[in-house]
Amino acid sequence: MQTSFWKDLRYRLEWLACAGLAWGIPRLSRRLCVGIATALGAIAYRVDARGRRVALSNLACVFPERPEAERKSIARGSYQNFARTMLDLFWGRRLTESNWRQYIEVVGDTDTFRREAQEHGAVSMCIHWGNFEWASHAVGFLGVPTLIVAETFKNPLLSAVFNGSREISGHTIIPQENSMIRLLKVVKRKGAAGMLVDLTLRPDQAAVPIQAFGRTMCVTFMHAILAQRGGARMVPVDGIPLPDGRCRIVIHPALTLAPDATPQEIAQACWDFYESRIRERPELYLWAYKHWRYRPRDAAPEDYPFYANASRSFDKMVVANAPKKQSAARAGDLTNESPSSALEP
Repeated sequence: MQTSFWKDLRYRLEWLACAGLAWGIPRLSRRLCVGIATALGAIAYRVDARGRRVALSNLACVFPERPEAERKSIARGSYQNFARTMLDLFWGRRLTESNWRQYIEVVGDTDTFRREAQEHGAVSMCIHWGNFEWASHAVGFLGVPTLIVAETFKNPLLSAVFNGSREISGHTIIPQENSMIRLLKVVKRKGAAGMLVDLTLRPDQAAVPIQAFGRTMCVTFMHAILAQRGGARMVPVDGIPLPDGRCRIVIHPALTLAPDATPQEIAQACWDFYESRIRERPELYLWAYKHWRYRPRDAAPEDYPFYANASRSFDKMVVANAPKKQSAARAGDLTNESPSSALEP
């Protein structure tokens, strides 16, 4: 009873803090919100020793040629970008059908995006890069309401606060339980689903191995199933924060996928698209996340971040998904379709 009391009290205090943010942040000016986020991100980088260690270890593996000072600068920028994304999630409650274009500019063929979503169904893909929360908002305001799987919080009271902030442009948030079935039904009915495609999962979950920055990563393949079985178009969407407080949303052309592409090949093609984006603006990626929780047993430990562990189930998954041919899932001519100028602030 004692443990239950204190746990319940902690959950209620967490809910009160998040509800306070959801109420208070939209009342800030846009300039003040961005300034606070920048300061909080810098402070978090300093005080979060555990997350900072993960971020710097990731960066040391991915960018070994860059000076340590530069990697630290990237890590600090990553914290600041994530802090802005989270505060913007709550500030976004001020966005409406009539004012959202004051704060969000959209680049890309939105007419084709809407038409293909209506004719074939679509998966709007993001990764933990840039302002993925406002990228999601923009998709809804553009007339493509989306079904999105929510993160399961240990504190169930937080779900209503975060879900309310994520549904302002017409999306529907659902829990993770039986989410694959619901998502598949939606895209088969020519609806839209939204997903972060760089989520790291356990090998015994709905995961496949892909190559990310030359290292094997274990990621979700739910989006690949929606494309393979539901016929949905795979549409990358970026949210690039701008210095003046606005956000540039890039709606990319749907990826071109071979009819016989496997879930692993589709997941790899999606990552290949985003890896180039990360390399261009690494400070916008969430480096404090443990992207490589597993490493192949025969890989040198120093080739992976310190937290990566050898796993027999991971090795079995890698062997079972060993490619038998060259990747059949391929992105189109991304150089022409996705000008790098869109990344410039």
